[in-house]
Order: sequence, then C-alpha cells, then structure tokens
Amino acid sequence: MNKTIFEKIILREIPANIHFEDQDVIVIDDINPTAPIHLLIIPKKRIETLNDLTDDDTNLIGKLFQVAKEMAKKLNIDESGYRTIFNCNNDGGQTVYHIHLHLIGGRLLNWPPG
Repeated sequence: MNKTIFEKIILREIPANIHFEDQDVIVIDDINPTAPIHLLIIPKKRIETLNDLTDDDTNLIGKLFQVAKEMAKKLNIDESGYRTIFNCNNDGGQTVYHIHLHLIGGRLLNWPPG
C-alpha cells in the first residue's frame, strides 16, 4: 500500500506547518484553506475512511476532538465558534484516504455547507 500524503508528512518526507504533535496525532495547516483558520487533525494510525473504524479506535477518535478543542482555544476561536468536519468517501468530499478532522474557523461559517 502506498503512503498517503499524511504519512509522508508524519515521516517528515514532505514539509508541513505543524501546530501540534504527540505520539498519536499531528495537526497541520490545510493546503487549501476555506477559512482564515483551517487545520487538519490527523491520527498517526492510518485509517482509510470512517467506515474502517473499529472499537479499538474509539479513544483515538475522541482524542482528535479533544485536540480540536484545545487548538480552537489556542487560536482564540473557541468563544466565537468553529466547525469540525470528517469527510467520508468520494461523495462526502474525501480526497485523502487517511481520516482527518478539519477544524475551520476565524469567520462566520454558512449553513448548509457544500
């Protein structure tokens, strides 16, 4: 199986602006931001889509949201508001098959999206 762009970033084969990293998660800027703040919160474990989650991934997925909350606070958008999004498969807008949580904020976000 070929490495995803995220695996290459985790392995430092491709540069990225890293906002946070620990043994489980890395947070980088989205290269095509849709708002002034658009981060990707990526598990280091490769899970291709949300459909591939197992019970063993429950804590990891919860951690992604905890990191999103902390990043929103660090970037001062916790009070004004932000959005978190997972895309799943082609119709859901997924382009990299390594799950990642989008953290988007810094402006008024319209609804419905897409």
